[in-house]
Amino acid sequence: MVVIAGCIIRNGNKILMVKEAKKKCYGQWNFPAGHVDEGEKITDAAIRETLEETGCKVKLTGVLPICSFDKPEGTRILVKFTADIIEENITFDTNEILDVQWIDTDTIKHMSREKLRSYDINIAHLKYLEENKIFPLEIFDNTKYSGK
Repeated sequence: MVVIAGCIIRNGNKILMVKEAKKKCYGQWNFPAGHVDEGEKITDAAIRETLEETGCKVKLTGVLPICSFDKPEGTRILVKFTADIIEENITFDTNEILDVQWIDTDTIKHMSREKLRSYDINIAHLKYLEENKIFPLEIFDNTKYSGK
């Protein structure tokens, strides 16, 4: 099982999106996100991935409903946070990201399945935002337990 964490960053009616450079999703728009590393807190992974993919420092403000989906290589758990920009400095690794842009929510909603990565999930996340299904960060217990 793989855990993926990412952020949805709003500025008015625009959302910060990344255009993927990976072969399997080349040219598709997505919210900044990536795998949670072994031993890493989910909240820290969302902040790190957003910084790596956009160059922007963010502060998490809430969490959207958690999704799971199956791929041939295994189940994925997707945790998407809402976030505010602390420092906007758009820079990115062109081996991973082709472009970073603020895109109007209506434009995102009208993107085709070919243009929007993980179409069903990303459209659902936009709907959660519109319905204000944003939960407090306190649902995450970030204590590191020993497992004993």
